[in-house]
Amino acid sequence: MIENLVDLAYLFSAILFILGLRGLSHPRTALRGNLMGAFGMFLAVVVTLLDQSIVGFYLIIAGLVSGGLVGTLLALRVNLTAMPELVAVFNGFGGGASALIAGAAIEGILLSGTQPDIQITTASTVSMLIGSVTLFGSLVAFGKLRGIVTERPLLIPLRHVVNVILALICLGLVGWLVIDPTAIVALWALGAVAAILGILLVVPIGGADMPVVISLLNSYSGLAAAATGFVLGNNMLIIAGSLVGAAGFILTSLMSRAMNRSLANVLFGGVGAAIASVSESDMVYEGKVKSASVGEVAVLAEDARRVVIVPGYGMAVAQAQYAVRDLTNLLESKGVEVEFAIHPVAGRMPGHMNVLLAEVDISYDKLKEMDEINPSFIQTDLVLVIGANDVVNPMARESDSSIPIAGMPILDVDMARAVVVIKRSLSPGFAGIPNPLFAADNVLMLFGDAKKVAMDLANEIGR
Repeated sequence: MIENLVDLAYLFSAILFILGLRGLSHPRTALRGNLMGAFGMFLAVVVTLLDQSIVGFYLIIAGLVSGGLVGTLLALRVNLTAMPELVAVFNGFGGGASALIAGAAIEGILLSGTQPDIQITTASTVSMLIGSVTLFGSLVAFGKLRGIVTERPLLIPLRHVVNVILALICLGLVGWLVIDPTAIVALWALGAVAAILGILLVVPIGGADMPVVISLLNSYSGLAAAATGFVLGNNMLIIAGSLVGAAGFILTSLMSRAMNRSLANVLFGGVGAAIASVSESDMVYEGKVKSASVGEVAVLAEDARRVVIVPGYGMAVAQAQYAVRDLTNLLESKGVEVEFAIHPVAGRMPGHMNVLLAEVDISYDKLKEMDEINPSFIQTDLVLVIGANDVVNPMARESDSSIPIAGMPILDVDMARAVVVIKRSLSPGFAGIPNPLFAADNVLMLFGDAKKVAMDLANEIGR
């Protein structure tokens, strides 16, 4: 009877997880989906603790209190501009927890004087392998997003050969453990080698590919959790891990498709390592770039009937979302229609721009996805590109395979009547190539910090 009630509670939690994931697919329902998923996990944890007949809850309560305190402080204190780093860390913690639990489970079985069966041994090695790769790969991703590690791809000589050798060593250690489940040293050695592999897999990936990497690491953390579910014999952990793994992989695939690049190219291509030379940039820009003042752009904005704002990573770095919100409200008070064009891979995590704009209460109705807004650029009086580069680069329309972003769908801002690019300099974007948009006839460059420029524009228009 008790077992049936536990299974029923797990089923209800699984339904909440599925409904929560569905809610997260749209900004309007994201909060409700998040709450449903959180309640489902809370229910699953409570039922699991009660079902396992745990004698001493002291360590569990200590873990809940300390972990809850740290999580709450992080959630309350972290800026939304730093949300990609936080997501990367959380992915890593999930993978690391799975790896440690797998190791502790095997240790516990051996200390009891018995040997783990083939299912537990195999699941433990899988959990240790994927969990360790996830933890240390996520720490590198965090370092790149935080600026501790260079955002540019770090291409280590013979890195592919080294990675293959490390992967073969991991497989060898897995085989050793399956043959001899008492070889606990092999399990921890597997964790150490997988940690090095995780670092070397993420180091060659550039900062602008982090949305794909974070999504993939999220998928890895789910797979590690599912494997740990087999170790512990917990159906809920298997279900939850499988859902996270599948959802993460689907999102990874969608984001790769949005860049018109294969996942292999993202992971192993080293895109962004080479930067355009001065001569290459001069060929595109020399004598063609037109700089504008805040006053000139303010006149264009006031005379426009429709303005589209294209946010990019530069807006996040400058923390300009509040200033952009004020500018938007001011333009709308003067009868100007304002919308936001959101590229699926703008920023450093999935939905990065949506999160920043939601923070300042920009209406979801104003946030338009690329496929929806591209046909309307030709009827747009003014486009303000704020800190975006590669996602508006017309070179993506070229068929030359030597161009890193060739074939990538972009926002067709160059079709608008007038475009103003707010940027600190003419430096190339992540792909390391010049942007012909900056030299187009209908484009003006407004150089400066995105936050300060937006504030100055609002002050000028408000006079």
